[in-house]
Amino acid sequence: MTLADILPRRRCRILGAAENHRDFQSRLYALGLYPGAEVVVLHVAPLGDPMQVKVGQTLISIRNQEASLVEVEQTA
Repeated sequence: MTLADILPRRRCRILGAAENHRDFQSRLYALGLYPGAEVVVLHVAPLGDPMQVKVGQTLISIRNQEASLVEVEQTA
């Protein structure tokens, strides 16, 4: 499952991020989207792109194409 598959107001834990895209992976890690991090999907734009997520106290907007590179597991 990827971050792009998570519905609004759901929590998930990151398992891996952009494993085959090292430059982009570095950017995601800098934003706090690294393995083990807890993420809450807050909103999805009316047309489905972008989505707003919360990592710790940080709010991030991410495109679906980018969110599809982040592997997650849904949590309670």
